[in-house]
Amino acid sequence: MPAKSKVQQKAAGAALSAKRGETPRSHLKGASKDMVKSMSEEQLEDLASTKRKGLPEHKD
Repeated sequence: MPAKSKVQQKAAGAALSAKRGETPRSHLKGASKDMVKSMSEEQLEDLASTKRKGLPEHKD
């Protein structure tokens, strides 16, 4: 499933990094903190790999 906004894509990338152990989970805030707990690594990869070009900054 592709990300619906740039913010969602960035949050998924941060959560993916924490899930892989590249970034401490204590550095996460907001949605990315919830994403680590509720989504698999595969789901996070799908969201994070969405191209940002053409996406709105925030979802309305």
